[in-house]
Amino acid sequence: MKKPNILLITSDQQHYDTIGAFNPEISTPNLDRLAKEGTTFQRAYCPNPTCTPARSSIITGTYPSQHGAWTLGTKLSEDHLTVGDVFVENGYRTALVGKAHFQPTRTTDEYPSLESLPLLQDIEFWKSYNQPFYGFEKIELLRNHTNEYLVGQHYVAWLEEKGYHDWKQYYMPPTGTMDPSITYQWGIPEEYHYNTFIAEKTNELLETYQQQGDNFFLWASFPDPHPPYLVPEPWASMYDPDQLTIPELHLGEHEKNPPHFQKTQEENPDFSYLSQTGFGIHGYHSHLLPEDDRRKLVANYYGMVSFMDKYIGKILDMLDEMGIADQTIVVFTTDHGHFFGQHGLQYKGGFHYEDLIKLPFIVRYPGQVPAQKESQALQSLVDLAPTFLSLAGLPIPPIMSGENQKDVWFGSQENARDHILCEFRHEPTTIHQKTYVDERYKITIYYRQTYGEMFDLQEDPKELNNLWDHPDYQDLKKELLLKYAWAELHKEQMPMPRISHA
Repeated sequence: MKKPNILLITSDQQHYDTIGAFNPEISTPNLDRLAKEGTTFQRAYCPNPTCTPARSSIITGTYPSQHGAWTLGTKLSEDHLTVGDVFVENGYRTALVGKAHFQPTRTTDEYPSLESLPLLQDIEFWKSYNQPFYGFEKIELLRNHTNEYLVGQHYVAWLEEKGYHDWKQYYMPPTGTMDPSITYQWGIPEEYHYNTFIAEKTNELLETYQQQGDNFFLWASFPDPHPPYLVPEPWASMYDPDQLTIPELHLGEHEKNPPHFQKTQEENPDFSYLSQTGFGIHGYHSHLLPEDDRRKLVANYYGMVSFMDKYIGKILDMLDEMGIADQTIVVFTTDHGHFFGQHGLQYKGGFHYEDLIKLPFIVRYPGQVPAQKESQALQSLVDLAPTFLSLAGLPIPPIMSGENQKDVWFGSQENARDHILCEFRHEPTTIHQKTYVDERYKITIYYRQTYGEMFDLQEDPKELNNLWDHPDYQDLKKELLLKYAWAELHKEQMPMPRISHA
């Protein structure tokens, strides 16, 4: 029997409730199609709510505290075993198209980075680059989010090959001249947007693998809807800000929370005492925005999701056209969630609410994964690597600590895990928190702090009532802390087999 192909499609920083099948205020016909033809897991989580750690966990099957890329600005070591390495060793073709972000934008002699400036913008280098990259034998990379100055890599080489030499006007200095005060509506033609690039390059690879009769593990990695909020028309004006539900802070909800929550609601909060390295800390700033901007950014964020959905559809259409949809496992998810007003917060940071650590997560495999199903089984991004290998009938390396979700995806097993762990660490000592979530409860602890968070997700799904100090819940807190300690000390790495009595 021919082994299955595996197509992983990811967005970047997408809130779990931004799929039209479950939210009537947003249009995503192609993600809706996946949901109809597969199983949607409503309780999937990231192991860290920032890009580099979460993405490194996807390919290693390990937690950030294990693989070492523990925050933004760090690097995943090239000698770390990845799921792509195992696939290549077993005859699969492997490729990554789009955003990688396993390495920082700054390079040093000790920690060189292929994703750093100025190499990032050496177009001749990228035109000829054909070396393996973290287990991917073929890469087509881009790094930027909308008009960021980090534009470069294969994407710009593609723009030049298309004869589109005016691309610089849509990107900020040092590579372009776009006015950074331009917001929401982005003038770059859709045919030259990176969504188009990702779909085109992904489909080219799909055709190549089909023609050569090769099995593949292919990751199509979209950078949207990660801010800055910019999208071409008609997507920029697709949603009326006044017709959308705009999340907002509930009066007094941060009174029982750790101090950094309330500080986000100040005009000029001082977080400087927390920084040891001098680098900024995601989320530790004022989150206050004018009401008009809050509404516009939600409309624009939805437009970015809908725009991306169109090009996800082009990839799904290619599977159908080639007749390999039934032989291909498709997984759609994101690296972490997003705040667009929930709890008075914007973007991301050290706030482990469901909005940030829970993910959209859909699995389709016709005839194997149940269609039109919603599941409450806990999933984590660390589970992807071992599950992909299991689905391909390949051995799971003992170093991978994620759970094999194959039987859960197939519907023959209810759960593969009873908890998830999520980490956030942005400074060596001052900013360090970890969260344990089970079927009903969530608890978050902080490095050398007596404060924390504890929520009953069943009775308080919006997480408005922190039970950490509530006198009636101290026994429960002790129980959850013990469960967390056990889970943290015994991350589920596969043991070596016992082959002898002595």
